[in-house]
Amino acid sequence: MKAEKIRRKSEILPAKGRLGILLPGLAGAVSTTFIAGVEAVRRGMALPIGSLTQMGTIRLGKRTENQVPKIKDFIPLPDLDALVFGGWDIFDDNLYEACLKAEVLEKTLVEELKDFLTTIKPYAAVFKQEFVHNLEGKHIKKETSYLDLIEALKADIEDFKQKNQLDRCVVVWCGSTEAYLPIKEVHQSLEKFEEGLRRNDPNISPSMLYAYAALSMGVPFVNGAPNLTVDIPAMIELAEKYEVPIAGKDFKTGQTLLKTIIAPGIKARLLGLKGWFSTNILGNRDGLVLDDEASYKTKRISKLSVLDYILQPHVYPELYGDVYHKVCINYYPPRGDNKEAWDCIDIFGWLGYEMQIKVNFLCRDSILAAPVVLDLALFIDFAKRAGLYGVQEWLSFYFKSPMCKEELYPEHDLFIQLMKLKNTLRFLMEEEQITHLGIDYYME
Repeated sequence: MKAEKIRRKSEILPAKGRLGILLPGLAGAVSTTFIAGVEAVRRGMALPIGSLTQMGTIRLGKRTENQVPKIKDFIPLPDLDALVFGGWDIFDDNLYEACLKAEVLEKTLVEELKDFLTTIKPYAAVFKQEFVHNLEGKHIKKETSYLDLIEALKADIEDFKQKNQLDRCVVVWCGSTEAYLPIKEVHQSLEKFEEGLRRNDPNISPSMLYAYAALSMGVPFVNGAPNLTVDIPAMIELAEKYEVPIAGKDFKTGQTLLKTIIAPGIKARLLGLKGWFSTNILGNRDGLVLDDEASYKTKRISKLSVLDYILQPHVYPELYGDVYHKVCINYYPPRGDNKEAWDCIDIFGWLGYEMQIKVNFLCRDSILAAPVVLDLALFIDFAKRAGLYGVQEWLSFYFKSPMCKEELYPEHDLFIQLMKLKNTLRFLMEEEQITHLGIDYYME
């Protein structure tokens, strides 16, 4: 990303017109909860709780100046009324039917929104059984070659823009976790990737086809799942070629969200850690997909990466050099979307004396994920209008496995991530960075 391309303050393009948000996985629990929730907020039936763009504030200048505007009033973001929703799914349910099947939202709320939800239906999806073993695609595209599938996706995006008279679009992957896929030769450059497209290389996943279609049309792409998608050299090269922002990966919602809150506190107080055992039970389609070892491996790697980067065992070997970290995910249909996460944390303190922390988090995955989808859609659109392209590390706040420049390490500390995000907004709006030094208040 070249400095001269970045627009600041008055140069940032306005958020005029309508913004289309396209979601692969449109009929899933996360997408339906997100879209129904936005509509409920637009009708004044609820508050957008959990959304930084809607309820969050940002401090400007010194504490004594008492400047704390809401983020949505500080940067040019589209109003919620300007959002239009669409996407793809392997099931052809409209959003009303999909909401009822997901059983996340109360039926009374879904019924009140029926007139709106029934109008949203998914485009047929790109689906390869070898990447999601436990689901059967019913509403899928007939094309078989990758190049034809990409053209079909592009046609969907263009159709969506024309039908809804949109000014801009973004794509946020809310589809199921794909089977584990290591980086291969075909992913190493755009030239090799495009050659792989021509020969239908089996190491190119459906999510990569969506990403390629979007980016080559200048549409920003966010990956909300842990699978390999835009975090490969080929996609980064593509995003930079077309000057499109990308971000990912894996929405940080339940157990990992708490992990990135608790672990920085342990490290800040220089308490030692012997082990961290995490287990989850969940149902719904997400749980069914993760009941397959190939998809589970993708998720497990994403969830395990957090502690090493936060605790820095190479810097603090006496405290974190021999941590036993285990993560288990168990499919339990009766729980539905109401996931339960248990954490057993064995720590030690002064003179090596041992202590324990126990966490039992009864959370609702899609309720936590919905505001994340909203914020990422609005922020990635803002990034495009501000001239930012390629990897958007400042959005790490929202991800379990945040992307960053190759020679850097990813930042996982939630509080540092939030500071990075807000300082990026201050920079773009030509406001002074906040360092929290504080001593300047006491110096004459």
